[in-house]
Amino acid sequence: MKVLVAVKHVLDYNIAPRIKQDGSDVDIAGVKMGINPFDEIAVEEAVRLKERGVATEIVAVSIGGESSKDTLRHALAMGADRAVLIQTDVVMQPLGVAKLLKAVVDKEAPSLIILGKQAIDDDAGQTGQMLAALLGVGQGTFASAVTIKDAEVEVAREVDGGSETVVLKLPAVITADLRLNEPRFIKLPNLMMAKKKPIDTLAATDLAADFSPRLKLAKVAEPPVRKAGVIVGNVAELVEKLRSEKVIA
Repeated sequence: MKVLVAVKHVLDYNIAPRIKQDGSDVDIAGVKMGINPFDEIAVEEAVRLKERGVATEIVAVSIGGESSKDTLRHALAMGADRAVLIQTDVVMQPLGVAKLLKAVVDKEAPSLIILGKQAIDDDAGQTGQMLAALLGVGQGTFASAVTIKDAEVEVAREVDGGSETVVLKLPAVITADLRLNEPRFIKLPNLMMAKKKPIDTLAATDLAADFSPRLKLAKVAEPPVRKAGVIVGNVAELVEKLRSEKVIA
């Protein structure tokens, strides 16, 4: 069974984002980038499926510029067999990403497609659902456990009231949640070997997909600064302060 995993090149989650002076976007010039954490969980799950003898091949796919190859090499070092870069300098939005991924899925014909539930740069959480709709296949979003049984995949997913389990016919799309697994530590030899592996590159413009942006980013701003807290000496003082500031009746 072939598994396709989509990975995104994003600002490292340990780096505090900076806003451009004109408020047009987040400033990523000269800052550390890396794999989207939810996508790393997706790669880990694919590798575990292969280690259990369920998956036979793992294909990692990323969309972006030349720097996205670093994220693909991270996936290769984790255990992916092949990597494909859909090269474009266009700022991608979820629907455009879904359309380009569909073009790759049509070419690769995987039985299972795994993505992170969201990317930490835009937090849209839409690509997996849109891809499933474009492909006309079932989707198991926010997955906390995945089990392959014959030609079906059983997905435990978290919902507001707790959890539910859905059974999907393959092929299917799964989006990975934090509780699905804990990604493995990558050893240096694996990173070195990943640098020697070839990465197939496709021009986004060569794929039969309209990925032009549908939305316009109006403004990016810092969140409001929280007011400093107040220390009170006792409960009576707290109650009086709450009353005087009309926090409670």
